[in-house]
Amino acid sequence: MKSYWIESKKSKQYENLKENIETDICIIGGGLTGITTAYYLNQYKIRNIILEKDRICSRTTGHSTAKVTSQHGLFYKYLIDSKGEEFAKKYYEANEEAIKNIENIINQEKIECEFEKQSAYVFAQTLEGMQNIKDEIGAVKQIGGNVNLVEAQDIAINKIKKEENNPMKALIAIEFPNQAQFNVYKYGTGLAEICEKRQTKIYEKSKVIGMSEAEKGYEIYLENGSIVKTKYVVIATKYPIIDIPGYHFLKMYQETANVIVVDPKDKVLEGMYINEESPTISLRKIKDKDKDYLIVAGFEHKTGAKIDLSNSYEYLKKVAQNLYPKSEIKYQWNTEDCIPLDKIPYIGEFSKNMEHVYVGTGYKEWGMTTSNIAANIIVDKIMEKDNKYADIFSATRLEPIKNRKELGNMIKESVQSVIINKLKSPKETIEQLQENEGGIVEVDGEKVGVYKNEKGEIFKVKPVCQHLGCELSWNNLDKTWDCPCHGSRYDYKGNLIYGPSVKNLEKRE
Repeated sequence: MKSYWIESKKSKQYENLKENIETDICIIGGGLTGITTAYYLNQYKIRNIILEKDRICSRTTGHSTAKVTSQHGLFYKYLIDSKGEEFAKKYYEANEEAIKNIENIINQEKIECEFEKQSAYVFAQTLEGMQNIKDEIGAVKQIGGNVNLVEAQDIAINKIKKEENNPMKALIAIEFPNQAQFNVYKYGTGLAEICEKRQTKIYEKSKVIGMSEAEKGYEIYLENGSIVKTKYVVIATKYPIIDIPGYHFLKMYQETANVIVVDPKDKVLEGMYINEESPTISLRKIKDKDKDYLIVAGFEHKTGAKIDLSNSYEYLKKVAQNLYPKSEIKYQWNTEDCIPLDKIPYIGEFSKNMEHVYVGTGYKEWGMTTSNIAANIIVDKIMEKDNKYADIFSATRLEPIKNRKELGNMIKESVQSVIINKLKSPKETIEQLQENEGGIVEVDGEKVGVYKNEKGEIFKVKPVCQHLGCELSWNNLDKTWDCPCHGSRYDYKGNLIYGPSVKNLEKRE
């Protein structure tokens, strides 16, 4: 499972923290949010460090589709209906401002990352979807946004393949002009190198496992025993690794999506696309030197859902080949993101009971602009400056959930879709497992998570998440153990891949 972005550049590696140190600001997480926060802090010449458990930009950042846009699906009518017109206007303006901020950083710092302006489209394939598009256009124009209605004959994906059986055929679309796309890994790692030349010290392979209040600030504890003393803390991990008193595990769930990059053997369409209907499919071009590729993403599902995922990439491949019959898969991966129950990211104070601790999370798959918004809000709060967007993203909010559908997503373990089937129950004993098969079986009266590889070797773990004790589900696509409660993921040997857990699974002999 390789990400095109990460394979596209050999990035600098940073040392791991081996000693106790002191700093003014400790940023936990070396993705776009953490790195951008450090970049803005450096303008004030404040000592800061980044602690990354793996390599910078190697997780959610390096596995995204890298669309830099204020078009977040059909979202603004929802915002007006649920939060009000002024709220929706601020959300739109914050994201439009973030696009300009990112472009300015790239130009000022001369970061080579294939940044280019593109229009972003949401298209409809049904009559109901057409009405939803028209309603969204009205909503965006109501808050002063710049959008256009695009008819079927002018939509680029309709011009690729004109056959009636084209599964991506669009009837109508909403266009957000002057959006952008880039190579997110080149941008993030390039920005990190700039930060290091200024006030930031970056540590990789430096896994944080906890923190506590201390005299004049906090102590951050690393897995290797090192301690960081700091006045301020920024939690910039995808999902907060600290549960209490933020309680974000009660306010959002995690969702996984699959991504392929194909060589279409033809000219790639211009623009960034996503459909209005379910299942969601996202498309965009990658400009790679003299070669253009196509990203196809989708097959979204709640992490840990007990469903058969084995054909996920095949489905995306079929979409690509319906558009470009000779296309060939070059890269494939999946990515995970946090979905707030009210669909608004959590940015700002981590808790009213913890002074000088800040968080950015819940980006609902639109992290390029949201990471820039988060960095600006957090730095303004540290510098005790007003930020006109801080109130709408408040991380300490705990409002009644109006959207019962989203609340249901928090509770259920599986999703219903025309392309997703429930995963079959595992065999009753280890002996009955086939090669390359996994599941929970009973051994001596105890539930054990078992995987049998192609050689017949057995790997056994305790199938209980180390975060809050939820029973794990077997992912038969990636051969991982996934948590249906809060989205932690482990490989078949029990090693942690994604948080919020900070511990590996218990092994079973």
